[in-house]
Amino acid sequence: MIEIDGSFGSGGGQILRTATALAVVTKKPCHIFNIRAKRPRPGLMPQHLLGLQALAYLCNGRLEGDSLGSEEIKFYPGQTYRNQVSVNIPTAGSITLVLQTLIPPALFAPRPIKISFGGGATDTFFSPSIDYFQYVFLKILEMMGGEVEVNIIKRGYYPEGGAKVEVKVFPSRLKNLNLLERGALKKILTISGASNALKNKKVAERQLAGTREILGRLKLPLEEKVEYYSTSCPGSSICIVSQFENTVLGVDGLGKLGKPAEQVGRECALQLLEEEKTKNCLDRYLADQILPYLALANKKSQVSISKLTRHAETNIWITEKFLPVGFKIRDNIIECKKKKF
Repeated sequence: MIEIDGSFGSGGGQILRTATALAVVTKKPCHIFNIRAKRPRPGLMPQHLLGLQALAYLCNGRLEGDSLGSEEIKFYPGQTYRNQVSVNIPTAGSITLVLQTLIPPALFAPRPIKISFGGGATDTFFSPSIDYFQYVFLKILEMMGGEVEVNIIKRGYYPEGGAKVEVKVFPSRLKNLNLLERGALKKILTISGASNALKNKKVAERQLAGTREILGRLKLPLEEKVEYYSTSCPGSSICIVSQFENTVLGVDGLGKLGKPAEQVGRECALQLLEEEKTKNCLDRYLADQILPYLALANKKSQVSISKLTRHAETNIWITEKFLPVGFKIRDNIIECKKKKF
């Protein structure tokens, strides 16, 4: 059994998600203690608990310690997969974070797996928005041979959630990723969305106006989308994606009560320019998310990243516990290759 101290590095829920996902792929049981020890409220929160239970159901595994607030679990992955799993989230827990737990093993299943979400949030704090997930993460995963389809039936925002999303993951053989040169910039896509309740205030348009203040003066190729949704509670989000010949970079932001919509757009645009100025191929947020997939690929991968975060360092540490790979980091280039025994 692989022993994992959940207080290591960033000490958050990512340790839980990566470890249990790789446990299923490798069929290695794991024991995780000090779960989320560095967070104000340690232990399992609803989205962590539901993600773990969904994973155990998906692989016919066994889970011990699965209760709210639990700071220790033991997970024994099963040997077979179910064809579908439903995740019902009564809070505004992040759907994309639960998917970080379920997608890696689902890619290695013998047949397609359908994951259905009832409740939860497509766009919430401290997690990738569903637009970033689709337009950035899935685009890079697709370059590696991963195939995932997303159908957003209803958006969900904090604090009520209430989203409905269907995801289909197809069996895939992951290939290595070599991203050291971006190539030319093709366009910058901005998706600005808000609840129907905010339509009269033109929140989505005003977020877009904020991004235009920053990006418009640079004479860049821009594509803009304004969207309004039926949601359980008011909310807004924005995602900006730079599409290059060889890669995509992205950032996202959320509306907040009392914060002008234009400021949300401006801040998001400035974040994008900060990512772009490094001249590297993956933004700092995607860098940590893609690491387990690099380790699961068939050959050596090399990617240039805008910044090495504590989350990325933590994901490297976990991944090397489960898989026979070694990571090297030099001048913001991450190399992942199989170890020789």
